[in-house]
Parts: sequence; structure tokens; C-alpha cells
Amino acid sequence: MELGADTQELLRRWHADRDAHAREQVTERLLPLAHGLARRYANRGEPLDDLEQVACVGLLKAIDRFDPGRAVKFTTFAVPTIAGELKRHFRDRGWMLRVPRDVQELTVRLAHEREVLTNELGRAPRVEELARGAGTSVEQAIEAMNAADAYRAHSLDEPRDDGTEPLESIACAEEGFERAEERFLLERGLGALPAREREILRLRFAEGLTQREIAATVGVSQMHVSRLIRRSVDTLRATLAPLAEAA
Repeated sequence: MELGADTQELLRRWHADRDAHAREQVTERLLPLAHGLARRYANRGEPLDDLEQVACVGLLKAIDRFDPGRAVKFTTFAVPTIAGELKRHFRDRGWMLRVPRDVQELTVRLAHEREVLTNELGRAPRVEELARGAGTSVEQAIEAMNAADAYRAHSLDEPRDDGTEPLESIACAEEGFERAEERFLLERGLGALPAREREILRLRFAEGLTQREIAATVGVSQMHVSRLIRRSVDTLRATLAPLAEAA
């Protein structure tokens, strides 16, 4: 998306003369860019209207922060800025570690059991009842429920159905830009954990080992592994929240 000469002039007037009317006109003309980005992240757990509003906030930030004197196209600057705002929106509601498939499957079973038992009992079921209905242990049920609460949104870097990257057809951002901030925050969060807990999280969420396999690897009980995972996830969430807000 290339800006016309008149739109570039409006940008210049805003930055040089602080012409508020010029800023409004630029924003109106570039709304399709923001809405286009928002639509590419739809169907991932957040209403499209909310995503469009977030994208518009990103657009306004891009307009205000852009330096017309630099040899950079506005769209090259704006797309990562808008995408960053969308990512922050998801990050505030999501979790950056991959949830193992067995935990995802257990989460689905628990959700089904919760609905069935609520109808049968006339109240919210206890964890013990959910675990029994899903054919799992209480510790594993708690881990799955924590994971479901911690991870809601798909990665914004996940390819679309046509195999292309979300930003690929709009503008060319620097390769790796989309994941750099997430990796940086995650590394800082993991750095706050003891070495053993970092290793347990790596084995669980990166290698996909079961709790039993992790227990055998690190030499502790399966129940202790479950408790360490739960504690580490809580610590990471508490650590990453202020870092994400400051980013």
C-alpha cells in the first residue's frame, strides 16, 4: 500500500504544523490498512470489532511516531507498529508457551465434563469430580485448567490458511520482527525462575514430555513436577504482565 502525494502532505502538515485536521484525514484514509491487519487476526478468540479498535490505536501511534524526514515508507513503519499493538492485545490475554497436545486434549475433555456435570449436579463440579469424569488425576486436571486459562490466542506468527504469513501481503517487515519481542520477554521471564524449574518447563512445553517422563528425568515425584509446573506458570504470568505493559 503506497501513500499518495496528498496523504504524504497531510502527514507532513501534522508533524510540521501540528494540524489536527490533517491528522484526522490521514487516519481516515489509512483505516483500511488497520482494519485489514485486524481481519487477518480474526477468528482467534477475540471479536473483530475489538481487534479493529486495537489496530486503530496502533495506527494513531504510527502516525504520531513516524518521522517524515527519514527515508522510510510510512507503511513499512506502520505495519509493524499496528501489528505490535495487536500482539500486545493478545499477549495481555494469552500465553506464549506452546501447550502440549495431551494437555490441549485434556482441556477439551474437562470442558465437556464440566458442562455435563453442571447439568447433572445443578452446580459447578469440583476438581475431583471433573478429574474422575475425564479419567485423569486431580494434578493433571489442575495443570490442564491452568494451561487453558494461561493460553487462549493462537500465535500471531502462525501462517494463515493459504500458507502465507499474516503481514506478508501487506508490507515487508524485517524478518523475525514479529517474534523478537515475544522471545525477549519470555527469556526475561524465564530468567526469574530457578534453573530446575526452567528445565522442567522446557521439557514440558518445548520437548512435550509427560509429567511422568519429566519426573524420571529430573529425579522427583510426578506430583512434585506438577506442583513445580503450576508454580512456575504462575510466576511467569506475574513476571511477564508488567514487562508486557512496559513494552
